Amino acid sequence: MTVKVLFVCLGNICRSPTAHGVFQKMLADAGLGAEIEVDSAGTGDWHIGRSPDPRSQAAALSRNYDLSPLRARQVCLADFHEFDYILAMDKQNLTDLQAIRSDQAKCELALFLNYAANPTRCEVPDPYYGGERGFDEVLDLVEAAAAGLLAHICEHHALGKGAGL
Repeated sequence: MTVKVLFVCLGNICRSPTAHGVFQKMLADAGLGAEIEVDSAGTGDWHIGRSPDPRSQAAALSRNYDLSPLRARQVCLADFHEFDYILAMDKQNLTDLQAIRSDQAKCELALFLNYAANPTRCEVPDPYYGGERGFDEVLDLVEAAAAGLLAHICEHHALGKGAGL
């Protein structure tokens, strides 16, 4: 069985593609790319089809994460039935997702930073209107939460026993 994870922010050009790229590389490094699928989306439709923000791409590339193949898309109703985990970057994203989720959806819907081992905050801040440092802060938070998420999935889905996890 494949475990499917969807990261969600507002426009799908900064935070969620960063989480997507970081988690995808962690999966590849752990040899779990075939067991766990990852995607990202936005609650809004402003950036559909666009690449991640150049500042997000530059910050990610400085840590060896390549976001260039990713393209923005909007969350849809089918996502709630397709994915096992839908993880919001902030409380407003979570509220927006809860409003469109059907009663039949069985996915886990939560804030992404809930998976960080020692979270210093509960939301990944939107770096779009801030300075360059904001993109590095997003990466720091995403890396911590992605590591915790990977450990959680491996434990709860009996994955990674042979991957050194």
